Amino acid sequence: MTSARDPHPTTVGRFAPSPTGPLHWGSLVAAVGSYCLARSGGGRWLVRIDDLDTPRVVAGAADEILRTLERLGMEWDGEIVWQSRRTGTYAAAVEELRAQGMVFACGCSRKEILASAPQASEEGPVYPGTCRAGLPPGHVERALRLRVTSSPVVFVDGVFGRCVQNLAAEVGDFVMRRADGIFSYQLACVVDDAAAGINQVVRGADLLGSTPRQIYLYSCLGLTVPAYLHLPLALAVNGEKLSKRHGDVADLALHSGGALIRDTLLFLGQEPPPELTGASAAEVLAWGCANFQISAIPALARVWGVPTESAS
Repeated sequence: MTSARDPHPTTVGRFAPSPTGPLHWGSLVAAVGSYCLARSGGGRWLVRIDDLDTPRVVAGAADEILRTLERLGMEWDGEIVWQSRRTGTYAAAVEELRAQGMVFACGCSRKEILASAPQASEEGPVYPGTCRAGLPPGHVERALRLRVTSSPVVFVDGVFGRCVQNLAAEVGDFVMRRADGIFSYQLACVVDDAAAGINQVVRGADLLGSTPRQIYLYSCLGLTVPAYLHLPLALAVNGEKLSKRHGDVADLALHSGGALIRDTLLFLGQEPPPELTGASAAEVLAWGCANFQISAIPALARVWGVPTESAS
């Protein structure tokens, strides 16, 4: 299946952090990249708090993330959207899929899937279809899954180029509602992006593998697929993906926000002029919005602060 979309006159981008801790280096890359790319064409930039996975939410983290964005001069349009307040919308989408015969009950535990999966991919074990034709004897409903087809999902990423994935072979039927009752990231992301009119999704390359599932969901729900740009991963010096345990950027945003934005733009392959050294975060960000070049973004993961050559 190939994604197709109509041209959009106005860019609508977004930043959707999970409040499991303070804003960290890797998330900052996504925030700055999405902001500059949305604003560069005079578009809108929205903020959504992805707090649907409530067991992982840290109290006060969302407010601190929003304060950090404000200190760095990133102004969002409209009201903040909170996923935890939209469960009724996700339930309605699941019912729409169920009415099409696309959703089925699954009684498999994670242990059973690991034991029976024919293979594993980068996205984990491939679901073997155990409950596709109905719950096996002795099983009760745990999760809800979406039926996939063997047609490949094809899309062109703004940084990584042409990408292809066969969901049936590489992922299998994937979860819409988890065993604990929480709706899946894939479902909530698609429903929320479509509802907000998002037509440009800019995020980290760690989510590139989620994109085929989301494009397939857009098709199942009859929604327009946005453009995708996946940014290089920010790595620690030991090669691990930078995360909240590597430290937050709140203090730096407060005391040296301009340098922080400048470093982020450099990481993304942009070249702020020397005269911006010592400038405020808002001034450096304004330069980024006016001069951001997609073609300069490297596709390779990079150690934070260490420039590398772009992937060919």
